[in-house]
Amino acid sequence: MNYPESLAWLYGARFSGIKPGLDTTRRLLTALGSPERQLRFLHVAGTNGKGSVCALLDSICRGAGLRTGLYTSPHLCSFRERILTDGRPIPIEAVVAGVHRMRQWVEDWDPHPTFFEMTTALAIEHFAAGGVDLVVLETGMGGRLDATNVVTPLVSIITRIALDHREWLGSSLTAIAGEKAGIFKPGVPAMTVDQDPDAAAVLAARAADLGLRLEIVRPPASPIPCGLAGRHQQLHAELAIRSLDRAGLGIDRAVCLEGIRSVRWPGRFQFATERLVLDGAHNPDAAARLALTWKETFGGEPATVILAVLRDKDAAGIVRALAPLTRRWIVTRVANARSLAAGELADLIRATAPGAEIFRFDSPGVALDAAMKSEGRILAAGSLFLIGELLAHLGLAEPDPPLPVACTH
Repeated sequence: MNYPESLAWLYGARFSGIKPGLDTTRRLLTALGSPERQLRFLHVAGTNGKGSVCALLDSICRGAGLRTGLYTSPHLCSFRERILTDGRPIPIEAVVAGVHRMRQWVEDWDPHPTFFEMTTALAIEHFAAGGVDLVVLETGMGGRLDATNVVTPLVSIITRIALDHREWLGSSLTAIAGEKAGIFKPGVPAMTVDQDPDAAAVLAARAADLGLRLEIVRPPASPIPCGLAGRHQQLHAELAIRSLDRAGLGIDRAVCLEGIRSVRWPGRFQFATERLVLDGAHNPDAAARLALTWKETFGGEPATVILAVLRDKDAAGIVRALAPLTRRWIVTRVANARSLAAGELADLIRATAPGAEIFRFDSPGVALDAAMKSEGRILAAGSLFLIGELLAHLGLAEPDPPLPVACTH
């Protein structure tokens, strides 16, 4: 197989659905020679902020001279973004070779491994082969039954918990927190931040059951210069510092501060141009933090908002959070079967924010071109898939080549 064929086969596994559980991932890693046993991990779960915390941990550790692996999802433009070694994407050749090996093994497995199970195994094998010193491992969804939960890390970290992926994790914060708390393990330091009381109680109970002292991290007393915009990133920076301390890596605070200052994380309040900000906020909690960051950065200056939202997200909640800063809405849809149609999104905005000025376009690129003709600042939000398509449209990132079969990422 070549690279597009390899991706097409991997993405095809998505049609078999999501199958929470750890047995298949363990079987895959055993077939690969148990590469996870050669590695040290920092394991990060949560609803919002886990990607930023992972980026901060990776930036600090690389600044300390450690060779790092960073595993995150979803990607913005290229599958290879999910698996980074020292900030560099996994080579095409490694993807092709790894997928080829797995395809030979798993063709007759029942159950067949999912896309995320195979991608997780591919990442861990790649990091072990590359001899990394430390892997920053982000859960895909939940925690307890997430494919990444097959490792025993140096520290387990849970960022802010909010309502998301309710069809899989439960309809309440209590249920979702129970899934996130599943990454806690005996003898492994457990870290989190201030949570809703119901979620906090669940995390504390799980930690107590395992004999752990759950450490609650709060924002630093003095501001930390950070490469990521927004007051909430101060908490993430402090969480990264404290987590590395609990992991026993012996990284000097000055090195931590430099890593925080220099961190970059595309699609999170990213200035694509002087006028255009890209942020993948895709649930109401994240959208509320985005609105606050906008006000911190631009005061009362309104935005033209380009919005696309997936069908399984709380689009009305996102609209309510962003409405106070919005001058006009430009709605579109992304190239994903789960995307709300632009017309549906426009109708939802009319119902949620009556009197709003709304323009509708059927592709993100056309929507952006229309927005750029208007005056003032522009904010694109609602989905990381939208941000990826806009980065590619602007020539700021290189997407994967077309696949030989119809697949979406």
